[in-house]
Amino acid sequence: MDDAPPVHHARQPGDGWVECACGRRHWGLHGAAGLLLVRRSPDGVAQAVVLQHRALWSDQGGTWGVPGGARMPGESAEDAALREAHEEAGIDRVAVRLRESRVLQHDDWSYTTVIADEIVPVRPTVTDAESVELRWVPLDEVSDLPLLPAFASAWPRLRERIEALGAR
Repeated sequence: MDDAPPVHHARQPGDGWVECACGRRHWGLHGAAGLLLVRRSPDGVAQAVVLQHRALWSDQGGTWGVPGGARMPGESAEDAALREAHEEAGIDRVAVRLRESRVLQHDDWSYTTVIADEIVPVRPTVTDAESVELRWVPLDEVSDLPLLPAFASAWPRLRERIEALGAR
């Protein structure tokens, strides 16, 4: 990790809360997206994923999830996930191969998890104030962390998809 202080990004056009019909409020006026980056063995077996330990001041802070955030107007979920992963974790879009997207759709908001594979070595780094820590977490250890509740709910199905994608 470098010694530079974390960056606080300026407010963007997609930033803001949506009061959802589900009774919760969600971040991202145009929805949100995050990157679930997978490290695989040479034979394609998923070994680990990049997770972000969220800053205590953030919504549901202190939990672990994927780097991600609000989509900008007209921005695809994939572009948003790649942008956010670069802003929050220093992950370069040329270092990953997008595999598929999984959407959690509400009436008035959505969250897209973009699954990608590492194609050149990635060293996730805290690059802004939204992260306490970023690291590769072995698949079998993900559930041992205090996960962001929505990510915890989605993790079993996301893990199934990650493992199935390795066979292709």
